[in-house]
Amino acid sequence: MTPEQKAAYVTAMAACAMADIAAMQAANQACAMAGLSPSFTEADFTEIPNRHGIHHNAVLTLFHT
Repeated sequence: MTPEQKAAYVTAMAACAMADIAAMQAANQACAMAGLSPSFTEADFTEIPNRHGIHHNAVLTLFHT
């Protein structure tokens, strides 16, 4: 991949991650309004970068090669 393609990939994966986070936040808000425990925990949110392959080391590795 060219550097531009790598940057586009990271941007696309970040957009997907943000969509997941927004959905998780909405689900947690719905639970709160219903008086229930949150569906998603802090650990679920911190796992998002790993699931999308955009954690710190993954991005550094992508651009290093």
